[in-house]
Amino acid sequence: MNKALVVFQDKKIRRIWHNEQWFFSVIDIVDALEASTIPKRYWADLKAKLTEEGFEPYDKIVQLKLPAEDGKLRETDCANTKNMFRIIQSIPSPKAEPFKQWLAQVGYERVEEIQNPELAQARMKELYKAKGYSDEWIEKRVRGIAVRQELTDEWKQRGVNEDKEYAILTNEISKATFGKTVEEYKEFKKLKRENLRDHMNDLELIFTMLGEASTTKIAKGKNAQGFAENEYAAKRGGNIAGNARKNLELESGEQVVDSGNYLRVPEVHKRKLLKKA
Repeated sequence: MNKALVVFQDKKIRRIWHNEQWFFSVIDIVDALEASTIPKRYWADLKAKLTEEGFEPYDKIVQLKLPAEDGKLRETDCANTKNMFRIIQSIPSPKAEPFKQWLAQVGYERVEEIQNPELAQARMKELYKAKGYSDEWIEKRVRGIAVRQELTDEWKQRGVNEDKEYAILTNEISKATFGKTVEEYKEFKKLKRENLRDHMNDLELIFTMLGEASTTKIAKGKNAQGFAENEYAAKRGGNIAGNARKNLELESGEQVVDSGNYLRVPEVHKRKLLKKA
């Protein structure tokens, strides 16, 4: 699951862990409070109002890179929990008080999760279950997150640039495993901003894990350093998963790669689909 996104009453709030605390997108919170139909303009006017009230936005607000609608990272006005409380006080909205309670809980949960990582995993499972995913699918998804984390930890230790090169290497694994880049795969499944892995069936998740776990194993075995050597490991790891996928398809007579997704599927029907996947 993308931990950089939380939901308040069906409104998506982007956030980022920065300087040992959560920072939230101010624009997203203005939108969640339904203070205006044009959140960006409302926030621009609110900055002036806050300055008059003695709250200096330019000292309290931090511009951090968050994923925009086009999927690219863009600098966004963000505030920590304390300063968000102050900003919300200046927004007349019937949703303000319940939002404050929600915001406090979100911030507290992160502190709990740092002290006990198992809580984060338990909450993740509860969220997927609430969305209608089967227990079997959830276990694979959670395991896949752990495999991915192990791979990115290796990349970080081996001199791979997180901002740009992670995406390139991930595409190399995906192309070798499934014959599609991540964007091509999302287009194939008719997805936009959604997380691709949340719309994979069991076998797609399994082969994704195999490609990434194989890449980690090869990178360690070859002691890959820097982008070029890790790119080689990514291609080789993806090829291992890709060959296994092709062998399964040959023996079973069925394709692993599925154009289906779990968008706007009734919950009961969704459970049936996921159990069959």
